[in-house]
Amino acid sequence: MKSLSELTEREILAVAIASEEEDGRIYLSFAEDLADRYPASAKVFEEMAEQEAGHRHALLALYQKRFGPNLPPIRREDVKGFLRRRPIWLTRNLPLDTVRKEAEVMEYESAHFYQKAAERASDVGVRKLLGDLAAAEQGHESLAVRLGATILTPGARSDEDVAYRRFFILQYVQPGLAGLMDGSVSTLAPLFAAAFATQNNWETFLVGLAASIGAGVSMGFAEALSDDGSLTGRGSPLLRGGVSGLMTALGGLGHTLPYLVPDTIPDHFKIATSIAAAVVFVELWAIAFIRARYMDTPFLQAVFQIVLGGAIVLAAGVLIGGA
Repeated sequence: MKSLSELTEREILAVAIASEEEDGRIYLSFAEDLADRYPASAKVFEEMAEQEAGHRHALLALYQKRFGPNLPPIRREDVKGFLRRRPIWLTRNLPLDTVRKEAEVMEYESAHFYQKAAERASDVGVRKLLGDLAAAEQGHESLAVRLGATILTPGARSDEDVAYRRFFILQYVQPGLAGLMDGSVSTLAPLFAAAFATQNNWETFLVGLAASIGAGVSMGFAEALSDDGSLTGRGSPLLRGGVSGLMTALGGLGHTLPYLVPDTIPDHFKIATSIAAAVVFVELWAIAFIRARYMDTPFLQAVFQIVLGGAIVLAAGVLIGGA
């Protein structure tokens, strides 16, 4: 691996040509991934890929004029301190903001690298070449802004906002809500059964902790293995599984933590159970609100479904524990 100071002007041109080609393919990958969900933004990245190809052809023509047709097999990975692109383009169904930010970082980093390299270069010809490359990358960045203003019209942006909201619901809200519902409701019966059977806060806490963690792991794996997101557009299975598992565990821990009230305190069981019941009430109303806010369920209907179901499970746990 060579440092920048060890590269010849021919090698620097070869690295620049290879970099422009790779960045163009990255933009085309972004465009392909966004085409169905965000067609206007996909068009932006197609145009940016075309501009990268134009710069590559210009660099290649300059190289062939000065050094002939044979390019040395050197890439930016072969240069110490050169940019390393994160391979996020290999991930499908990326959020639009993630793609846009990655493209912005790509252009900024390229321009910044060439500027710093030009400042450190001792050869006048190399300094001029690196300065030209920095200017070209800055031109790419301003081009992206102009393309965005031209292609992403208010109507297109409105359509993409709707698509983004749908993507947000599919990837975050749905698995998170499913996990919160499962954790909040399914752990009620074992927790309160243990509470009324033992009337011991610490033992009840251990039961609730085990139920919450077990439910979180189970829901996380179930959501992650349900589909890979390629057909449903629900995004990364690992992300959905993580969201679902985390919210499941939190839903159960919410009414488990009150049983950390020490048994040495007078009326410890009543205090812990009262707090836990209040937490359950808040959890169920939060679930009803989320269903009404994001799932287009009438609020009163959501309240009836969630609160009634939770009350039934809670009652079952109390009855079983008190038997």
